Amino acid sequence: MSDVEPRAFRDACGAFATGVNVITAHCDGHDHGMTANAFMSVSLDPPLIAISIAEKAKMLGKIQRAGRFAVSVLASGMDPVAWHFAGKPNDNLQNLFETIGGLPVVRGALATFVAEVHDEILAGDHTIFLGRVTTLVQAPEPQPLLFFKGKFGEIEDTRRAPASMLKIETELMW
Repeated sequence: MSDVEPRAFRDACGAFATGVNVITAHCDGHDHGMTANAFMSVSLDPPLIAISIAEKAKMLGKIQRAGRFAVSVLASGMDPVAWHFAGKPNDNLQNLFETIGGLPVVRGALATFVAEVHDEILAGDHTIFLGRVTTLVQAPEPQPLLFFKGKFGEIEDTRRAPASMLKIETELMW
């Protein structure tokens, strides 16, 4: 038992800025996708990633049947794509997928990971999939799309650190 209210827990987790991803699979002759922010690297050797899928999500069974999935890390400005795969379809969006490593991935993504299911872990109301990465593609230079407190956002220009930050960094080095 927990005294933590689900909404308060969700709001607190929303204070952690994350990247925005589209998880995809090919199952039953069709391509499927869903927006998610529950993604992380797990291991460099072997190359493993993790995604977390709600037990109620349609994508759960599709990944289980396919035994494979892909993660497309969305770039800045791809908010419409994120909303499209978050259950708010946009008929104006066309030709969203390309195929990499035999799986559908979002065209123009910042990075793409194609993975074979390595393990499946039941965790509360979600299933965590560990995936062994078989194909990796990374686009040069674009900024990521971020999710923070229920809203999409972007990173400010990181090339121009404020003078006060440069002073702190210099002090920490000595």
